[in-house]
Amino acid sequence: MPIQPAAGIDPDFVVIDVETACSRVSSICQVGIVGFAGGVEIFEYETLVDPLDEFSSFNTHIHGITCDHVAGAPTFAEIHAALDGHLSRRVTVAHSSFDKGALGAACQLHGRTPIETRWLDSVRVAKRAWPDLPSHRLNVLAKFLGVRHKHHDALSDARAAGMVIVRAIEHTGIELAGWLTPANSRGVTAPKPAAAGPLKGERFAVLGAPRNGALAQHLAAAGARIMGSVGSTTTKLVISNDQPFGRYITAQADYRRAEELRRSGAMIEIVPEDEIRARLALRRSGMQNA
Repeated sequence: MPIQPAAGIDPDFVVIDVETACSRVSSICQVGIVGFAGGVEIFEYETLVDPLDEFSSFNTHIHGITCDHVAGAPTFAEIHAALDGHLSRRVTVAHSSFDKGALGAACQLHGRTPIETRWLDSVRVAKRAWPDLPSHRLNVLAKFLGVRHKHHDALSDARAAGMVIVRAIEHTGIELAGWLTPANSRGVTAPKPAAAGPLKGERFAVLGAPRNGALAQHLAAAGARIMGSVGSTTTKLVISNDQPFGRYITAQADYRRAEELRRSGAMIEIVPEDEIRARLALRRSGMQNA
């Protein structure tokens, strides 16, 4: 029997996985949803779906679902309300962007309103939590985490992706809200460095805070150039006071890259925010007294 939503308990997040009948992402033929609260599964929903489309041999070989299996199953239009009830206005996890795209395409094809939810990619979470794994495919992660898993079964895939989130929270100490915040600020415009200042000529990367946030602006106002990540020309990696990684800060990619550069002889320094602010205040004071 499917696990029904527990009365009075709202999930911290829900996880969805879909299988498709052919190369058209709108051809959803199976849906699995699992809800989690406090690291525990609290409900599940699974159904076969008549995609009103052809089944390709390639897709059937992957998941084993054929047109015979979905005979008499509801269409996407008929389950849209149930999906919306489970996902709408919640955090929805999916392993990669495929499921998000498939839902959007199916809604458009069947004339249903898009489902409004906040998406979280468990692939991105896994890459941040376990950067040294050779692969972050769901079957590899399930084996690594010791999670029972039947690959390309929608309900099993959804459950496994949910456990990736649960174990990542346990492993890193970063709560769900922290995973919803990007680990870095690539694509965000950094503040321009001041034409003059005590940090002129230096290149800073900031770990644990936005590239255009208050700390970055403070450094740029002193002449520092703010980089998107640690590179061979970076002179300092500043650890924000607000970094969300806790004691696992040393496992972050920029931190590890900075350590590698130091070991190779590069002149890069890893500095806490409080220390760099104190140094900057002293340098400014010295310049004013000169």
